[in-house]
Amino acid sequence: MPTSILLIDDEAPIRNMLGRLIGLEGFEVKHADSLQDARKQLKLWEPDIVLCDVRLPDGSGVDFVNEIKSIYPSAEVILLTAYGNLPDGITAIKNGAFDYILKGDDNNRIIPLLHRAVEKRALANRVLQLEKQVGLKYSFEAIIGKSEKLLRAIELAKKVAPTDTTVLLLGETGTGKEVFAQAIHNASVRSKQNFVAVNCAAFSKELLENELFGHKAGSYTGAAKDQKGLFEEATKGTLFLDEIGEMQADLQSKLLRVLETGEFLRIGDTRPTKVDVRIIAATHRHLREEIDAGRFRADLFYRLSVFQIDIPPLRERIDDISLLINFFADQFSNKIGKKVSSIDPEFIKALQKYKWRGNIRELKNLMERAVILSENGVISKNDLPGEFKTDLADVYSFELQAAEKIHIAKVLAHTQGNKSEAARLLNIGLTTLYRKMEEYHLK
Repeated sequence: MPTSILLIDDEAPIRNMLGRLIGLEGFEVKHADSLQDARKQLKLWEPDIVLCDVRLPDGSGVDFVNEIKSIYPSAEVILLTAYGNLPDGITAIKNGAFDYILKGDDNNRIIPLLHRAVEKRALANRVLQLEKQVGLKYSFEAIIGKSEKLLRAIELAKKVAPTDTTVLLLGETGTGKEVFAQAIHNASVRSKQNFVAVNCAAFSKELLENELFGHKAGSYTGAAKDQKGLFEEATKGTLFLDEIGEMQADLQSKLLRVLETGEFLRIGDTRPTKVDVRIIAATHRHLREEIDAGRFRADLFYRLSVFQIDIPPLRERIDDISLLINFFADQFSNKIGKKVSSIDPEFIKALQKYKWRGNIRELKNLMERAVILSENGVISKNDLPGEFKTDLADVYSFELQAAEKIHIAKVLAHTQGNKSEAARLLNIGLTTLYRKMEEYHLK
């Protein structure tokens, strides 16, 4: 589609001349002879660029810039004037105008200026689109699943997101705790500020303290200059402390001080630093057990667990597995450039019976492998890794044993404990029946 331009000028000769000049360059031009006329048109369509005279019978083009930008923020506005007026030009730019040029003398500048305005609008639209994609990626809508336990966790997270309340996310490794943390941040008033994540298990005590709080120059060998910590990097935003249960006791004390006072000391500093940071913490550990064992401070736990959310493991979300399989199949199909047109139902059934010790993270890795191994656009049961098949065999074996135990018990009940008759009905030897009764603890 050609770039659309709204040309606003009360002088018909100038308006018609500029309209022809611009139209010859392939732009689509519509005319307005007043601000009132322009307002009517702006209600009906969105121009890419507005060329507006500064002095109009019913108002100022300089003031009109604000009005245009409030309706269509990505529209670019170029002001035209017959009188060079520096204060007007400065005000126009402050109001959001792209440029401010003289009529007549600057006609040779108009076409190049329009093309630059088009480039700027295209870039702004691209940035806006990327922001929307990023926002969607880290929103609650990006959390895949419809199981009751997951929906309950999402409901709680949505309720706490708009507040500044500290949140504690509990769940096994790989359940998506950081995804929840990102979604909570994205739905908060802090969403435009930094989301900073740190895995407390990935650092030694000394390195973690430095990462979180920073240091003053000269505080230790090699500290040549002041360094901000992650608390300062996250100011006005959110700090996500993953695996908080791994934090050393003396660091727990320092974290507790930040939560209580909003202040901390950099390493080697004597003056406290104030920060405004929302804390979201997460752990796979049972913190009450850690408190009983003396490894975690009870007072810190109570500060962190103001609002607690339990994220269910994948084995408790069996109905969500097929949704996740299809989601990851599409994701890796696009990433790898290998089309996947169908997934064998037996493949899905097999995954629904798996134990998923690594939860969603394990499923994601498995699906990437399955897409790579798939042939003719089909993911089949044969694309499962060997160790996965072994685990599945154990599951199937357990299920078969459970079914056999129930069946033998039913036959024994039917024969009122007559083992010879039960063996005959089961079509097995009496010795075999006794062995199975002992194995299954049947009387």
